[in-house]
Formats: sequence, C-alpha cells, structure tokens
Amino acid sequence: MALQWLILVVAIWLQSINGTNSNFPAYSSEFKRLLSLSQLQLNNLAFASDAGKLLGFISGVAASHLPLWLVLLVGSLLGLVGYGVQYLFLSDHIPSLSYGVVFLLTVLSGNSICWINTVCYMITISTFPFDRHVAVGLTTSYIGLSAEIYTDLVSVFFPSSPSSSSSPIKTAKAYLLLNSVSPLIVCVFCAPIVRCANNVVSRRLGGGFVVMFVITIGTGVFAVISSFGKIARGLPPFVVVIGMGVFLLAPLAVPLVENVTERFQKKCGLRRQGRIYDVGQVEGGGGGERAEEGRKKAEESGGGGSCEVVEEVRVKERAEEGREEVVQVEESDGGGGSCEAGVEEVGVKEMVKRVEFWLYFLVYLCGATLGLVYLNNLGQIAESRGFRRTSTLVSLSSSFGFFGRLMPSLLAYIFSRSKCMASTPASIAIIMAPMSASFFLLLNKTTLSLYISTAVIGLCTGTITSIAVSTTTELFGAKNFCVNHNIVVANIPIGSFVFGNAAALLYRSKINTEDGRCMGTECYQTTFVIWGFLCLFGSFLSIILYVRTKKMYAQRL
Repeated sequence: MALQWLILVVAIWLQSINGTNSNFPAYSSEFKRLLSLSQLQLNNLAFASDAGKLLGFISGVAASHLPLWLVLLVGSLLGLVGYGVQYLFLSDHIPSLSYGVVFLLTVLSGNSICWINTVCYMITISTFPFDRHVAVGLTTSYIGLSAEIYTDLVSVFFPSSPSSSSSPIKTAKAYLLLNSVSPLIVCVFCAPIVRCANNVVSRRLGGGFVVMFVITIGTGVFAVISSFGKIARGLPPFVVVIGMGVFLLAPLAVPLVENVTERFQKKCGLRRQGRIYDVGQVEGGGGGERAEEGRKKAEESGGGGSCEVVEEVRVKERAEEGREEVVQVEESDGGGGSCEAGVEEVGVKEMVKRVEFWLYFLVYLCGATLGLVYLNNLGQIAESRGFRRTSTLVSLSSSFGFFGRLMPSLLAYIFSRSKCMASTPASIAIIMAPMSASFFLLLNKTTLSLYISTAVIGLCTGTITSIAVSTTTELFGAKNFCVNHNIVVANIPIGSFVFGNAAALLYRSKINTEDGRCMGTECYQTTFVIWGFLCLFGSFLSIILYVRTKKMYAQRL
C-alpha cells in the first residue's frame, strides 16, 4: 500500500509541472513585441498549443505498446525541444526562426502535455481501480496549479524590474527555460517509480484519501493567499516558493507513514484485516469456481454486463506454517463510483451519431473551452486596461482553477455513498451561470472587476474540466474513455481558433495607438458580451442534456 500511495504522489508531482501552456499569458505581451507579431498571429500561437492536443491520440497508442516510463520521457523530451529551441532563439544562440517554425514548435510543446497526462491517467487508474474517480480528480487538480508554480519560480530565480528595458525579454526567456527543463527533471526523477506501477496490488482505500484531501485543500488555500499576497505585495517571493515546495512534498507523508506501519506490523507478526482486490482469476482450493460464480452474479445484477464489473476478492494472508488460501467472493455494493451500473459502452462511431454527444460537445465548447480562451488572452486583456502585473492575474486564475478542479473530486468522495450528488450535466449548467456573469462584469472598468472575473472564470473552467472526465464515462462508458474523451476535448483547439481569432479581429478593428495596440475597455467590450451570451447558451444546452439523460441517472440511483 505504501507503493500505491507513492504512485499517487508521483502523479501529483507530474501534473504540477505539466501545465506549461497555462503560463503563456504571463509572457505573451513580451513575446508579441519581441517577435513583432500582430494580435492575430499571437492568438494563433495560443491556438497552436491547443492544437497539439489534436495529436493526443498518438500518446495513447504509444502507451499501449511502450513502457509507461518511456512514454513519460518521450513527452518531456518533446517539451524540451519545443520550448528549448524558442529559448535558444531569444537567447541569440539561434540566429533566426520564422513564424511558421515557432508555430510548429508550439504545437510540439502542446502535444508533450498529452504524453505526460496519458501516463498520469494510466498509473492512477491502474493503481486505484476502485477509487479511480477520486484519485484521477485529485491528481488532475494539480495541473491547475502549474501557472502559479512557474510564476513563483520566475519571480525568485529571474527577478526583473518593470521599468527595465531588458525586463520583457528576460521574463519570456525565464518562462521558456523553465517550461523546457522542469518537466524533464521531474519526469527523469519519477520514471523509476512509474516503472513499478504494474506491480501494485490494489486495495480499496479510504483514510489515506482524507489526509490527501486535507493536504490538497491546504495547498489550494496557500496558493490563493499567496496570490492575494502578490496583489497586495505582502509576501516575499522566496517565502511563497518555500511554502509551495513544502505543500508539494507534504503528500509524501501518507506513503511514508504507511511504509512505517507495514514494517512495524511485519516485525511484530501482525496481520492487517484489509481487502486485497484482484480482477484476475484466483487460484487454489476451489476459489476459482467461487470467483466465477461471483462474477456471473455481478454481471446479472449489473444490467447484462453493460457496466464494468468489479470483482472484490478477499484473500486471507498465508500463514507461515501453511500454504492454504481462503478465498471469499463478495458482491460489490457499487459504492464510491467503482462500478458504473447501467452505463452502455459506446464506441466512437456510435458516439458521434448521438444527440447527447453533440449537446455535450457544444456545452464543453461554450464552457471550459471559452474559459481557456479567456485565460489565453489574459495578457492582452490586462495590457489593454493598462494593467501591467499580468503575472498576478495568472497566479490568481491558476489558484482558483486548482480549487475548481479539486471540488468535484472532493464532493464525489463525500457524497458517493449517500447518492445526493446532482448529475454532471445539471452541475455544469449551474456552474456556467456565474461564469457568464463574470464576462458581463468585465464590462466594468475597475481593476477589482478584473480580479473577480478572472478568479471566477478560473474556478468555473477548472470545475467543468474536472467534471467532464466523469461525464464522458457516464454518458459513453469507461471502455473507450481515452478515445472518446480525446474526441470531446478536440473542441479546445477548435474553440481556441474560432473564439480567439474573432476576438483578435475585433481587437484589430479598434487599434488606437501608433504601435498597433488597442488601449481601453472598448478593445474587448464586444468580445465580452459575445462570450457572456455564448456561456448562457451553453448553460441552456446543458439543461437540455440533463433532461435527455435524467432517466439514465435515475436508473443508476
């Protein structure tokens, strides 16, 4: 069990450094000036990072044929090349790069995220098959913290004065250097542990998750406080980096305590009365027949085999004096979301023919994708309002995005057995309402409205992104999840291109300075109104999806 928890900690660390594209707004304005880019060209670079996800299926295919530790290293090397070459260009180690080459390097960088994500999903699901929704939600929440981590590191190791003429290029170089090197260092460190993921005996766990959630919530609270500290200039950067490092190391306490406990029990000859779960065939003493009977019984009760049946086998540990095993098969109670009863397994061809898929696709497009487009344009939005401390906005959106990703997992863990949770389409409809209001609030000229809207949009975007993982499984089954969810999130580059370019064209039509910039709230005024109504439209579609799937969710309860 210590190794089981250690793998979860490794997934947390990998996700923490994997959101390299989320810090793009922190240096996009500098990048725009350094490369003499138009707003449309800059937006296309943001699209290029998202477009890398269109090739995310390659990492899935590689993971099914290659060792996961190798897939992990390949992903980090792609990021090293993608960001590293851009860094060498800004450092004058490469004489020149065309815009087309920079575009392709950005696509490569965006694709590298998919490789690391794939490994994180696979080791988490395989290590925690009975608590996979909670474990996946917990680990993926940390990717929302990446921008905060990178911003803190830049402020400590690459400090610069806003009044300095060299500050823009120094900031851009710092982010590109960290984006290229940090994932590689962490992946090399974690690869040996990832290699052991297939050797873990899975158990249904409870107490450890409570500790993990307490640590994670503490991490989020610290991130939010440090973000406001930057706004008020109250916390020194090195204090924030040290504090964040402590919180990222804190999850190690769970596997360390578990390891000490296991050693103590082994030394004292104690035997833990816990369940060991094995989805394979159990050998010995007629246990195989009883396991088969349990499997058939579970299939009959699970709707003709439409749900992924989980066998719960308790194996009594062998005594030192004898070799006899006692095998007992118990019927799964379905708690904790470990068995999605009544979920039909749907392939890609069948999925795209269903009305529910297109409703879900458009809901995601008008929700999480729209929020990501706003965050990608955050640097230009802040600049147009005369706000120069873009990094504080990036940290703020990252901190609240972290909480947004965490909350669905936490609520699922708390209410999984009480069955009081609302369906995911209904939850998305509720979440998109304040998100829409935030876009309209941006019509206000005050800096406070910019802070509030950025925090709320970050929170709602993170929440919808996290909920979507469960929604895809609930609507179309878990068997083809990787392919199905990649099809769903393909709307991210589509939305990034359509919404981002539309915003860039509106921005260009209102340029009012000699250097080709637009200054004032009118630069994005029309864009915010359009985005606000699109978000309301997405909420309406989510209600329709809820009505169409209400019967399915009722049957599962």
